[in-house]
Amino acid sequence: GHLGVGHDEGLDGSGAAVGVQGLRGYSTLLSSIERGRTGTLGDIVATIQAEQDEIIRSAQQGVLVVQGGPGTGKTVVALHRAAYLLYTHRFPLEDQGVLVIGPNRVFLRYIEQVLPSLGEAGVEQVVLGDLVPGVSFLPRGAEPDDSPAAARLKGELRMSEVIDHAIADRERALRDDLVIPFRAGYVRLSADESARIVKAARRRFRRHNSGRRFVESEFWSTLANSFRDGEHPAREVRDSLRGTPEAREALDRMWPLLTPAQLLHDLFGSKALLKLAARNVLGEDEALTLFRPRSEAVDDVRWTAADVALLDDARDALGPKPGRNGKIDEADEIRTYGHIVIDEVQDLTPMQLRMATRRSLNGSMTIVGDIAQATGPLAPSRWAEVLEHLPERRPSRVIGLSVGYRIPGQIMELANRVMAVATPGLRSPQSVRVGDEPPRIVRAESPALLGDTVIAEVRRLATDLPGGSIGVVTPDHLLDELSAQFERAGVEHGSATMTGLDSGVTLVPVSVVKGLELDAVIVVEPSLVVSGQPHGLRALYVALTRATQRLSVVHAEDLPTAMSDDPVAVAS
Repeated sequence: GHLGVGHDEGLDGSGAAVGVQGLRGYSTLLSSIERGRTGTLGDIVATIQAEQDEIIRSAQQGVLVVQGGPGTGKTVVALHRAAYLLYTHRFPLEDQGVLVIGPNRVFLRYIEQVLPSLGEAGVEQVVLGDLVPGVSFLPRGAEPDDSPAAARLKGELRMSEVIDHAIADRERALRDDLVIPFRAGYVRLSADESARIVKAARRRFRRHNSGRRFVESEFWSTLANSFRDGEHPAREVRDSLRGTPEAREALDRMWPLLTPAQLLHDLFGSKALLKLAARNVLGEDEALTLFRPRSEAVDDVRWTAADVALLDDARDALGPKPGRNGKIDEADEIRTYGHIVIDEVQDLTPMQLRMATRRSLNGSMTIVGDIAQATGPLAPSRWAEVLEHLPERRPSRVIGLSVGYRIPGQIMELANRVMAVATPGLRSPQSVRVGDEPPRIVRAESPALLGDTVIAEVRRLATDLPGGSIGVVTPDHLLDELSAQFERAGVEHGSATMTGLDSGVTLVPVSVVKGLELDAVIVVEPSLVVSGQPHGLRALYVALTRATQRLSVVHAEDLPTAMSDDPVAVAS
């Protein structure tokens, strides 16, 4: 079967479902983990636990939430569920399609070897930006990115109303009568007539671009009918007028054909348009946080991560541009899927969740995450806040994974102290592994010696774990400087954003660490991780829970108080 285990038996071959105290295949599972990570999850495919089986075989209906702390195997389970559904419901699902949405490219590269059969079955694995065609995005953390206030606002559902207003503001009657000299006389379209045409188009067409042909037809007919010399039929007059620049400009003022990028480029580049579109929805100061200087051309714009869902919302509201024959190319419509898997779902904003819902054919989804690791601009504190933006055709279910088998207990103990402060109401997973040694806390003598201290720790871990993968998790702004210091010291390394996890030593900015796992992890300067983002303690919790064998913390600044009473502290 697709699952790597027999359909009716446990991993220990007993056929019995075993509870937490007697994990199925526990020895296989642990020996596979102790062998070391290679940057992919492939080698734990055969180590699924009893509680995970329930998820994989859940009926395909409604939204299934898989809540699991670090190291509980939730990604593997979700992907196995996708394979199981494809295996069980092949004929509808292969046609309807399965979509897997991940948080970033590093993560997609990381999971693509879990189940190669998913790719063969035509499953699309994407980040949200891949679902918006024809635009280019800023690399993560690049300037000019959104301010935290703008990123937060762009995630709120109120933006959908702002976009609807922005579209309505582009459907407008002419201010003055249009009068164009023609032959020996004039053609005319009164402002009142233009208002009648716009009103009729709004009434008839739900989506903006669909109304353009109607507006064109009425516009040219009204102009042509205003010229009556008895010699030229209206059709002939209309055809003659089509090349008139003043007429075309007036038509484009009344009802322009728009792409999502054109609409938002105009909107964000004009304070007047922003204030107008924000009426009764946003305060004026809020609206102006969205302003950014206008680029020369729309194709020059590098969109931000928070713009993705807005472009998609605009795409839905505008509809595709009609082709020359008036027909719409089906490829321009938003595609729907029979099943959608979303990983790290706790970081999606309401606008991004709505983007996923738009692509659901029947409301069937597997969404995977951990509320304790929510670090997005609008981080939820409970699953109900996520589910209210997802399909509700069928009842949703939340299934928790309670057993962590990836992270040694001593590491989880330190991470859980941070979690208790970051998200007091949540329970951490029960760890079933005892590691070789507790986490090491190493203090650099001064900030100037931070890089040297990190390098010494990398070398120590490389000696202790020959062939193991080492990740250096750092605040994003320290990445380039650390990389330069590694180079000067002759430490071969990769960067997660460039090379994935293919190197023995990888520098990982904390912004992309979620979902990854490595044999050994060095977390650099925790206090800067905490102060560097809105949900800093949760980001630190994520960083501290990536290691399967060893964890070191290197710092020059004081540690956050949530990490006090550290297990083993050493001076460099």
